[in-house]
Amino acid sequence: MSEHVTLSKIGDVAVITIDDGKVNAYSHEILDSVLAHIDENESTAKALVLAGRPGRFSGGFDLKVMMESPESALRLLRKGGDLMLRIYMLNMPVVIACTGHSVAAGAFMLMSADERIGEEGSFKIGLNEVSIGMPLPHFVVEIARDRLSKRHFSGMNLAAIYSPTEAIDAGYLDRVVPEGTAIQAAIERASELAATLDPGAFRACRTIIRGETAERLEALKTLDTKIG
Repeated sequence: MSEHVTLSKIGDVAVITIDDGKVNAYSHEILDSVLAHIDENESTAKALVLAGRPGRFSGGFDLKVMMESPESALRLLRKGGDLMLRIYMLNMPVVIACTGHSVAAGAFMLMSADERIGEEGSFKIGLNEVSIGMPLPHFVVEIARDRLSKRHFSGMNLAAIYSPTEAIDAGYLDRVVPEGTAIQAAIERASELAATLDPGAFRACRTIIRGETAERLEALKTLDTKIG
């Protein structure tokens, strides 16, 4: 397990927090740790919160790993896709505490969760890949088709970046709370969902609502053969 990924349990809610002290970049170690914590708690928790560090939810994939080689970049991309799909189809509600900036792969993760709570502040949220010389992965475009507003869907091609309030209209966030309060708000919302939703009905509806899109996401992960 990565020292930068911690797990706590609050009632029926599992809270996974990523804090690398920097930009919260997704490395293999961090992605593996988040996936392991999800696996360990799926049968006991009734809701999940995924949180970032103060000022950052995630700055995207670890650039050191992405620059090692095309093969290294693809491995990290696909592991990120595995986590995104895992969250998207998880058998419990997932609430993200978007504690600040969330770009590139950080924005991927926002689109995978059920509810996303951001914080007020001068934070940037969105998919900036085209501005840094990277095509968007096929599976990211597909989940964006499902989760983003139709009016903002093509903004991905323009590397559109939003403030937290603008991100609500775009479809990356569901609501915004005062700075420093997103984690507590996410825990409260997840606790409410854990207490009010029937687990069996939730699992059934998850498949009905998202199953076809999930199948497309899984198939599309193999289409991306190069980065940049």
